[in-house]
Amino acid sequence: MGPTRKRDLTTATVIVAIIGFVVVSLTYRWFPPITFWTGLSLLAVAAVEVGWAFYVRSKIGDGKIGDGPGWLHPLAVARAVMISKASAWVGALALGWWVGVLVYLLPKRAVLRVAREDSTGVVVAAVSALALVLAALWLQHCCRAPDEPPEDADGARN
Repeated sequence: MGPTRKRDLTTATVIVAIIGFVVVSLTYRWFPPITFWTGLSLLAVAAVEVGWAFYVRSKIGDGKIGDGPGWLHPLAVARAVMISKASAWVGALALGWWVGVLVYLLPKRAVLRVAREDSTGVVVAAVSALALVLAALWLQHCCRAPDEPPEDADGARN
């Protein structure tokens, strides 16, 4: 399993943004209000992932990966990688949706009061989704194994 490719996340975001724009343009009149609080759950998950990333990074840096008291079990690191991969995709898809909604709302802000009111919530949700993508990629980066030390001329490790 390799790292999540940013190109794939970007492609998914653009595709969902286009689909989201079409869906919103057809169904916006039936939408509930989009408030400031709408996307903040994504920001909370992003904050937790950033905290976990710093913890994992410090344990890997200290060489405390293994089975023992005060050590981080390797399966916990593997689970963190899986969570980061899933979070990156969820964040990318959510970002695409909210960008599609925002592209629909921006021209309507001048004429629709509800579009002006919803714009703030949409921007917060889009920023929260972007934060989740970035936090997930950071967690994934922090879970990488450290580089092996270079070998001496006689084949012994430093």
